[in-house]
Amino acid sequence: MTTGKDLRRLALALDGTTEAPHFDRAAFKAARIYVTLAADGRTANFKFTPDSQALKCTVAPDAFAPVPNAWGRQGWTTATLANLSAAELKAALAMAWEQAIPKKASPKKPTPKKLAARTSKRRPRQGRQD
Repeated sequence: MTTGKDLRRLALALDGTTEAPHFDRAAFKAARIYVTLAADGRTANFKFTPDSQALKCTVAPDAFAPVPNAWGRQGWTTATLANLSAAELKAALAMAWEQAIPKKASPKKPTPKKLAARTSKRRPRQGRQD
């Protein structure tokens, strides 16, 4: 059985996480919001991928349920904290946090410096000489 206090402590221990008000909830974000905590501390809304959401809701239906609207179709999932063990809460936070952290730039995409170097190596175009 976990509480909002447990969620706050575990979420803020994740790298880059900050807490800020979000409407009537507390939001925890890295680059993007990945979990919000209800004002009463009894439930939290996690941002999972739709596949992760389906897994969590199948494995622990007493603890996880999709948010019942378009947000739910995007992976937002309500968790009843009293129905989660500390390990389950920690795993859910880690799963949501991984989706929120910035992705590293793909090494295949050229950086502006590489583009400039490629452009400067080109031979000048020969104009027509009439």
